Amino acid sequence: MKMTLIYPKWPKLERQTEFHLPPHGPVVFAAAVPEEVDVTFIDENVQDNPLTDSPDIVAMSVMLTCQLPRAFEISRQYRARGIPVVFGGIATTLHADEVAGHADAVFIGEAEGRFPQVIEDLKKGRLKPVYDHLDDRPDIGLVPSARRDLLNRGLYNYRGVQMVDLVHASRGCKFNCFPCCVGFLGGKQFRPRPIDKVIEEMMSIPNNRLFLVDNSLAQERQWLIDLFTAMAPLKKKWVCHPILDDDEVLSLAADAGCWYVYQAIFDTSDKIRTRVQRLKDHGVGVEGTIILGTDDHDEEYIKRLVDFIEEIGVDMAEFTILTPFPHSPIRERLESEGRILDNNWLHYTADRVVFQPKNMTPEKLQELYYYAWDTFYGKNGYQLRMGELFRKVIRREMEDGTYRRYNVRERRSFKKKSTNP
Repeated sequence: MKMTLIYPKWPKLERQTEFHLPPHGPVVFAAAVPEEVDVTFIDENVQDNPLTDSPDIVAMSVMLTCQLPRAFEISRQYRARGIPVVFGGIATTLHADEVAGHADAVFIGEAEGRFPQVIEDLKKGRLKPVYDHLDDRPDIGLVPSARRDLLNRGLYNYRGVQMVDLVHASRGCKFNCFPCCVGFLGGKQFRPRPIDKVIEEMMSIPNNRLFLVDNSLAQERQWLIDLFTAMAPLKKKWVCHPILDDDEVLSLAADAGCWYVYQAIFDTSDKIRTRVQRLKDHGVGVEGTIILGTDDHDEEYIKRLVDFIEEIGVDMAEFTILTPFPHSPIRERLESEGRILDNNWLHYTADRVVFQPKNMTPEKLQELYYYAWDTFYGKNGYQLRMGELFRKVIRREMEDGTYRRYNVRERRSFKKKSTNP
């Protein structure tokens, strides 16, 4: 049996330099597909997709809401030729009712141990319209290593530099933050994978640079201590979402190769200032992630926030506009207040205003989004700041002997920067 697994393209964040990471969701899903199925993977963000093949089934892996319009178009073309299409992934689960009108089958929830039933039903000609496993989550210990063999690794580099590989060590999140859908998708209970399984998967990845895509590395202190202790001998260099603000944990993270952290910056408090400084004191870079347009934001506050981000010395910043994705706490509130202005999913890219802000017009918030990017990167552009982060990690790789895995072009770039500071 042949399956074409497709990751639809989507509009990229305006103002941000475009680059492409190897996708995580599709290759994690592919590991749950029975071995008898011959899987061909197409990432439309880096590959052409002629839509002329004739597999037994097409699987649409849809992570982002803004991927849905393209996913629906792809599905329409395959189904017109009598080829069944099954949808899965984060956005599929968030928009299941709408997706059902564009698919032969909708898979909701996590696939491990569950997806083989879809293949059996397909063989027997009785594919179900919906496979709902949202509240029937598999044993986290059954999660295998992702099918990274499906990736064309040469397509995932930026100016000759190999991008990070994505891996996850846990699912679920206990925090239920207002703009986030994770509580709905993965549950509000922290579910860590067995550490030996995580280490085994990391060891199997040839790339020395990783992105731990866990929703939060701040949920269970002892597990973090055990995880980072086990990771240290691998000498991998990695980035992640926020880490528990604890001296022992941060020290172990740095020893285990933490390169930089995506740190949410939601106000101008001393708490945020101290947290960023503590990361930098441990030699960890900081990319601030800043959501603009919350109810406590007005024009002056946002401008002060941009100044504050420069003051505390973050290495990078990613500005987004508050976006009320389905099944997030903020969506429910804004809907109840009649403040949703736009349900065109193609606009849900986190760089467009799709709701009515409390303290300004939608146009003013859009203007301030551009102001934030242009002000922060006005003196040292995105490429220069990112290059500085790469310079630091390359130095660390040279010190521990892992840099030999990277290409000549990158090595020459580093030497040039080292002699011309």
